[in-house]
Amino acid sequence: MTGPRASRAAAPGGGDEGSEPLLSVALAEIMEGVQAQSGAVYLLTPGDHTGGDALEMAVKGGLPRSFSEPWERIPLTSRAPVADAVRERGVVWVSGDEEMAHRYPGIAIVLPYPYCLAAVPVIAGDTVYGAVYVTWPGSHPPELSEAERAHLTAACDRLAGRLRHAADEGHPIVPETYFAGPDAMARSVGAIEAVRMLARLPQGLCALDLNGRVSYANPASGELLGIPVSRLTGSRLWTALPWLGDPVHEERYRAAMMSQRPTSFTVLRPPREWLTFRLHPGRSGLSVHIAPARDAGPEGSSDELPPRRPARLVTISHILKLASALTEAVTVSDVVERVADEIMPALGSSALVVLAPENGRLRVLGQRGYADPQIVARFDGTPLTAQIPGAQALGTGVPSFFSSRQELERVYPARFTTPDGMSAWAYLPLIASGRPVGTCVLGYQSEHRFSTDERAVLTSLGGLIAQALERARLYDTKLRLAQGLQSALLPHSLPALEGLEVAARYLPGTQGMDIGGDFYDLIRTGPTAAAVIGDVQGHNAAAAGLMGQVRTAVRAFTAVGQSPGQVMERTNRLLIDLDAELLASCAYLHLDLAAHRAFIARAGHPQPLLRDPDGRVHVLEVPGGALLGVDRATAYPTTSVPLRPGSVLVLYTDGLIERPGADIDEGQAALADRLARAGDGPLEALADTLVGEPGVRGVPGVPGVPDSPGQRGDDTALLLLRPLG
Repeated sequence: MTGPRASRAAAPGGGDEGSEPLLSVALAEIMEGVQAQSGAVYLLTPGDHTGGDALEMAVKGGLPRSFSEPWERIPLTSRAPVADAVRERGVVWVSGDEEMAHRYPGIAIVLPYPYCLAAVPVIAGDTVYGAVYVTWPGSHPPELSEAERAHLTAACDRLAGRLRHAADEGHPIVPETYFAGPDAMARSVGAIEAVRMLARLPQGLCALDLNGRVSYANPASGELLGIPVSRLTGSRLWTALPWLGDPVHEERYRAAMMSQRPTSFTVLRPPREWLTFRLHPGRSGLSVHIAPARDAGPEGSSDELPPRRPARLVTISHILKLASALTEAVTVSDVVERVADEIMPALGSSALVVLAPENGRLRVLGQRGYADPQIVARFDGTPLTAQIPGAQALGTGVPSFFSSRQELERVYPARFTTPDGMSAWAYLPLIASGRPVGTCVLGYQSEHRFSTDERAVLTSLGGLIAQALERARLYDTKLRLAQGLQSALLPHSLPALEGLEVAARYLPGTQGMDIGGDFYDLIRTGPTAAAVIGDVQGHNAAAAGLMGQVRTAVRAFTAVGQSPGQVMERTNRLLIDLDAELLASCAYLHLDLAAHRAFIARAGHPQPLLRDPDGRVHVLEVPGGALLGVDRATAYPTTSVPLRPGSVLVLYTDGLIERPGADIDEGQAALADRLARAGDGPLEALADTLVGEPGVRGVPGVPGVPDSPGQRGDDTALLLLRPLG
């Protein structure tokens, strides 16, 4: 993001009593102008010690704010329509639930309903103030019309102007109370007569506001529901009536509000009366028609209608949170942590183990709840043919539920089971793409009766976990392959040269597969030495493979005694001949330790730094040529640089000095400052200081490669050289 950050300030009266609520009025104007069903305004908040810049919801209208609870605060770096709108400085349009699932799977899983969405940034000049989104039901055309786009853009520009004026005037903006939508401002002329008419009808009729609370109920509703109307008003149906407490019924309400389509369900009012609820949604709320089920069913139906209800969910919020969390899980350990955090508390289980098949045996991928890891470790390596419930669930694809240890031992003799301190278990086979990928074991400290509904839900959860686990195991496999390739291509050790102290570091980026094209090398050339550092474009196996070719070419051209400029020219032509479609930067030098000089050639690479023995730091202005792989005719001049004993020559890649939103010259200046303040200690300690990773541990076989890097968007290579006196 460029330009100054907007402070969290709003127009005069943004939160003062009796003043015009600027954000609510602006949202009403936006929604009314495009006939949107719902919308929200987000304000930009600057980052702090907990994270970077984020968008925080300031006001929402048209739907309950609880629908958007997971997105009350959205980091600017996240995948969300409003964040994308700010980063792209333009309108983001999502045409329906299929596109939402493709582009924003985390949102689609939590809100799996047919609706369209437009997100628009709120920007004035170079200052970002926030963003707005609006939604329509699935009946909206698949394209955003030019008139709608123009209205949204113009309205957000006007809002940005008001926010800028408010900020200039020093008026603080605060989030506003819930705004119900444009229709909430209207008042029916015949309201009193309408209420009298509804009171005379024999059917139960209720009105729910956008938060799901009963704003009106006629007397027939109270009679059918068995509760005074006074107790209904102001409360949610599913909290006022315990027998409506099944989350499935609340989910029907959510589905009706999001899709703006009528829906219905039948529920038993104890002890034996079945009622049908018909939900009719609108922009300002929802109307509910309540009638005995025999009146709503086919003619001649009896009082004893069979229940028509899906399996009871543990709770919808926990399942939706798990589904959303699993879309963000990358590694197997991430999957185990997400399942443990979201499902164990909801189920009341005390332990969790995830098992997977590997080479004909069970492997423990992770666990939660066992203080002694050896309790679980005993199952690691068990043959898949073993007569134990974890292996049997995996092999048959059939879940097993044991309410007590006696039940378990009736099926599996005690000699085949090992006490783990639990008293009840659920063994869930994890099936993805039609094949078993693991077993999820839930343990309960007390005996636990698994109802039919709970068994159905747990079995369904197994499918959700299986898909995430399959993705995570594939990622882990690719990651191990990538790290192995990276380890093989980087030098396993640097030669020890008399009169020269060296240190090197390689830090992979923390995004993607942790593999890149940065490299370094130190080459013995008789009494002298050559050093090289480079950066191949890209962060994938192709970049790493080309990096290996460049490193090999540099070594070959060095071996035949070519000058630094010639080595760069030959390597450049080789890349063009390979037609790799990737570019590379590089800095290459010969060291003449006897003459105390370095001869350097540079191909589009960051300038080296030199710290003199007295502590002064210089940026070496070494003339160079274009990136390798651009132009066959490019010349690379060789520059001679004095290199006194005790001085430190610093070669690095751009990952060390690039930071989001900062100029690369600022990063280079910051690196030079750290180098100047670092002192004259060993180069190994200096390398840790410069990469900002004190005490980093190395990947086996590769000197200076840490296995626990901090957050970096790009990989980094560093090579330090110090001639000794």
